[in-house]
Amino acid sequence: MLQTHAQLNSWTGKPIVLVGLMGAGKTTVGRRLAQRLRLPFVDADAEIESAAGMSVSDIFAKFGEPHFRDGERRVIARLVDGTPKVIATGGGAFINDETRALILDQAISIWLDAEPAVLADRVRRRDTRPLLRGKDPLATLTELARARNPFYALAQIRVSSVAAPHETTVEAILKALRK
Repeated sequence: MLQTHAQLNSWTGKPIVLVGLMGAGKTTVGRRLAQRLRLPFVDADAEIESAAGMSVSDIFAKFGEPHFRDGERRVIARLVDGTPKVIATGGGAFINDETRALILDQAISIWLDAEPAVLADRVRRRDTRPLLRGKDPLATLTELARARNPFYALAQIRVSSVAAPHETTVEAILKALRK
């Protein structure tokens, strides 16, 4: 269930940043983890939407993915400010070299790793994912996993996000943080 790249004797108080593909549970698990740790929770996509005054889907449609990724990079740089909190990132955030370097240096990164079939089942419930519009979710997520998993594997902690209650994933993260 759990792999750690660096043994953490105890959580350092750095921001905790959840990374992984869409549908891995970053937002849902992040909210619950923040509650358990009594920390603020911030969803990077919600912050981007607030800053832009439009949804992620609308940003993609109106300005394209490169524009969105630039805004995402700036928002995450603002959020990773050294104060303890739990941050859920968008699926592509950790792929950006600058964002990944910042997170690895200034935060505790946790990869919520899930099989594409589990992710596809989860994302079918909402039609808000710009990268899945008009595409087969399983095929798209399988391709995204192939391309992105090598980057996610650089996170300090890896936790499997399986078809189980979210609390199972939260418990695995807490164990990794020695909380």
